[in-house]
Amino acid sequence: MASLYLSEYLESASVGDTIALEGDEAKHAVTVARTRVGERLSVGNGRGLVASGVVSSLEPFALTVDEVRVEPLPEPQVWLVQALAKGDRDELAVQAATELGVSGVIPWAAERSVSRWEGAKLEKGRLRWEAIVREASKQSIRAWTPVVEPLATTKQVSGFVLDPTASTALTEVALPSSGRIALVVGPEGGISPRELELLEQQGSARVRLGSEILRTSTAGPAAIAVLNARLGRW
Repeated sequence: MASLYLSEYLESASVGDTIALEGDEAKHAVTVARTRVGERLSVGNGRGLVASGVVSSLEPFALTVDEVRVEPLPEPQVWLVQALAKGDRDELAVQAATELGVSGVIPWAAERSVSRWEGAKLEKGRLRWEAIVREASKQSIRAWTPVVEPLATTKQVSGFVLDPTASTALTEVALPSSGRIALVVGPEGGISPRELELLEQQGSARVRLGSEILRTSTAGPAAIAVLNARLGRW
């Protein structure tokens, strides 16, 4: 399987073109992946375009394109609203969600979130999540790199709220054919009653998965898998 590298400056590609890879991506290909002339890889722009071909030179690092794939942004889009969590549990959720095809992630400062993005940590945390979705997109050879939005408060959040006590299952709710489907996942301590009430007032619907209680790192990816099956993507 070809490896994927990202070049946000790539606007178009055609069979027969030569695409140069620069900076950290080129360095990684040569010094870390130890790519050699004649090996096959892909270069994407994270916005639906993926050009594949054979490496033709190492200095500068370039490949000759023999296949071009252009994918539209999936409709409906599936987004993950992930509450900040201690350790790396929120990061694990974001990584897995990216591999499963999520279109975007929204970090959420939930009432019971132990982790807090404040001051200098605010931008540092978002950039960390951007790095995670970028690397996970490359690993899964995705045409689209998920968007990471700024930190949201509960008043800015809405969607299908994953709640193990909900009476309606995610497999039973009606899904839109376009727009955005947002899955809201609470922190390790769960979503507070006050927040659940506020979320419902804002148009959110509470849904459950199975009978098990899932960690915050696995609930979102599990729900995305359910949606992938229901939307015919799997």
